[in-house]
Amino acid sequence: MSETADEIKQRLKKLNAQATQAKMDLHDLSEELPTGWENILAVAQRCHDAHAALMAARQAAAAATT
Repeated sequence: MSETADEIKQRLKKLNAQATQAKMDLHDLSEELPTGWENILAVAQRCHDAHAALMAARQAAAAATT
């Protein structure tokens, strides 16, 4: 079942919000260092995964419109 244009926009909006939040969490963690240093890998991985999902969704959306 293929997504409608509105469903694609909603999914991209959700993924963008998640990626933005992950970026802010990583930024906040960096400002608080060395406090919370134990969380660096987990927060960075979550940020990487969120941005990877967003980029993949953007590429799929672009391919669907061509």
